[in-house]
Amino acid sequence: MDPDAVKSTLSNLAFGNVLAAAARDYKKEVLANEKAQGSRPVNEEVDLDELMDDPELEKLHADRIAALKREVEKREAFKRQGHGEFREVSEGDFLGEVTRSDKVICHFYHKEFYRCKIMDKHLKTLAPRHVDTKFIKMDAENAPFFVTKLAIKTLPCVILFSKGIAMDRLVGFQDLGAKDDFSTTKLENLLVRKGMLSEKKKVEDDEDYEFQESIRRSVRSSANVDSDSD
Repeated sequence: MDPDAVKSTLSNLAFGNVLAAAARDYKKEVLANEKAQGSRPVNEEVDLDELMDDPELEKLHADRIAALKREVEKREAFKRQGHGEFREVSEGDFLGEVTRSDKVICHFYHKEFYRCKIMDKHLKTLAPRHVDTKFIKMDAENAPFFVTKLAIKTLPCVILFSKGIAMDRLVGFQDLGAKDDFSTTKLENLLVRKGMLSEKKKVEDDEDYEFQESIRRSVRSSANVDSDSD
């Protein structure tokens, strides 16, 4: 047999063995990675359990709960001032209402005007969303002094007060596309741009939810401790 042919055959066999070994090693590596990924959630759970005992994390959690409680107390204080709902006020109460809150939105309306009813509907929706702003309305027919004082000539007229001062107004639906079918969001965005509503509404809602969840978790933890002690 030709020595060169034998040498070539042996080289080919050796090369084939190397490829086979490489394929086996690659397969082992893939299986090992899959196994590692499959066990990763367990490792993460262990890490989280360890983190829960971290004093710095506990302090951050306590600070967060304290901040959320302060926010809830702040919202409750606003509600005691008449925030959180769309209320009717009399001419005699008007000055006190607009001077006791930093931001007040007052709708001067006529009970027979269709567009005033449309504005009422949107403001009623916005009031509970934005507790830091007071939403009120007043029958223009029953408030001749302030209608004259504020030079109100067209209804609906929404006056925007900041610290007791009339800073701006919405006359009719001119700033809302001059159409009756504008959305509550359109009005909301307009009032945000005018500085009367906060853009933090969604964040505040999330914080309220998180606070309530924290309270519920604390109650469940206490219940578990009591049952264990039994």
